[in-house]
Amino acid sequence: MTQDYLGRIGNLIRDARKHRGWTQQQLADVLSTSQSAVNRIEKGHQNLSLEMLARIGEALDSEIVTLGQPGPTHLRVNGPTTLSGTIDVKTSKNAGVALLCASLLNKGRTTLRRVARIEEVNRLLEVLNSLGVKTQWLNEFNDLEIIPPAQLDLANIDQEAARRTRSIIMFMGPLLHREEVFDLPYAGGCNLGTRTVEPHMAALRPFGLEVKATDGMYHASVNRAIEPGRPIVLTERGDTVTENALMAAALHPGTTVIRNASSNYMVQDLCFYLQKLGVLVEGIGTTTLTVTGLASIDVDVDYAPSEDPIEAMSLLAAAIVTNSSITIRRVPIEFLEIELALLEEMGFNYSRTEEYDAANGRTRLVDIDTRPSRLHAPLDKIHPMPFPGLNIDNLPFFAVIAAVAEGQTLLHDWVYENRAIYLTELTKLGATVKLLDPHRVLVEGPTHWSGAEIVCPPALRPAVVILLAMLASKGTSVLRSTYVIHRGYEDLAERLRALGADIETFRDF
Repeated sequence: MTQDYLGRIGNLIRDARKHRGWTQQQLADVLSTSQSAVNRIEKGHQNLSLEMLARIGEALDSEIVTLGQPGPTHLRVNGPTTLSGTIDVKTSKNAGVALLCASLLNKGRTTLRRVARIEEVNRLLEVLNSLGVKTQWLNEFNDLEIIPPAQLDLANIDQEAARRTRSIIMFMGPLLHREEVFDLPYAGGCNLGTRTVEPHMAALRPFGLEVKATDGMYHASVNRAIEPGRPIVLTERGDTVTENALMAAALHPGTTVIRNASSNYMVQDLCFYLQKLGVLVEGIGTTTLTVTGLASIDVDVDYAPSEDPIEAMSLLAAAIVTNSSITIRRVPIEFLEIELALLEEMGFNYSRTEEYDAANGRTRLVDIDTRPSRLHAPLDKIHPMPFPGLNIDNLPFFAVIAAVAEGQTLLHDWVYENRAIYLTELTKLGATVKLLDPHRVLVEGPTHWSGAEIVCPPALRPAVVILLAMLASKGTSVLRSTYVIHRGYEDLAERLRALGADIETFRDF
């Protein structure tokens, strides 16, 4: 029994280490131990003290165990289940995160409506609070008020919270106008940090920002004499890179042209917010953004981020894998049109309402009624593209959809180096998923799902994919250490339970 327990913990540590991109030796160096000791830990051959578990959890940013608090949460799912009822899509996780960072541009009060209360948001609020920003939840509708101080206290930054969010890099765009020298912590080793910061630097160097990534910190300095003299061409059409460039341009009192910009949903929400601040933004929804910024921004604004297309896709996948009829309300259709067109090609049967406006007055929404459908594999491979293509974060959901479709489906996840590997965990539930290389998997359906116990992958979307497959699996399944899901989804298990899923949250520490 002890060996089985240690084996599960070892698997969790191994998965978290690989997700961080570390070797066993790199983890050993951080823990001041040997590579062979890390190898024994991951194989379940080493007894572990609570202190060592806590140190490993802190090093890998993984909720393996938390001293003095309840341990990790797990989910127990009894299936198969058929879902029914109506569910509303929550507001966008990625837009909410970007808007929290962008609130630093404004000296006045920002009120954000219906913000997703997820762990990623909680960590950013902890960081903002440590800088002297006052934040408070206003009501049960998750409206959030943000009031910055006259002077940010960067020396007091909450490093632990900062290292548990991937979004801290988006503080650079706003902060370069407020400070001439500043340090920001980042999650991960030096190599990861340098690689992550480089596309952002290409976007922010024209504003005079220089960054060195060493010792787990971004060391930033700003040369005020440098200003954009020509259009900024992003070397990577990334969402957060575009957002950083936009925020830097917003407080530059001139006109900045950003080319090869992302036009994805969270970028559009940020643009709409900047317009509320008085910043002129042209080209929203295209790959060329023209921003005329202000020397100072001090206004009280009220903004409602739009709904999350990735959550909407999660709910569509839940309906498809359980062969259920449900109503999904407030679906941001313009960011799911390619996905729905592909699902129609595969035989998905659904109807949708006429379009209506989101609370921001800009994003187009519909309500979708799903119906039981017999799916077949698509004729071509499924691969993501920048908007308006199939969303990169929606690709993993097609693994569980392909598993219930007749025939073979090739998924090509060309963006991430290792994310596709986690989709092979579906084999533990009965799916036929063959890993061709780190970027491609071949899925063959239909699947006769059966329950299993699985440690939650450290990647958000594959973790949710496994949970959805468990809904369709016969018998009892357990998904262990689900913190990563809470980072990106608000009360997902509870909301699926409201649709009829048999899901129980529990802890065993």
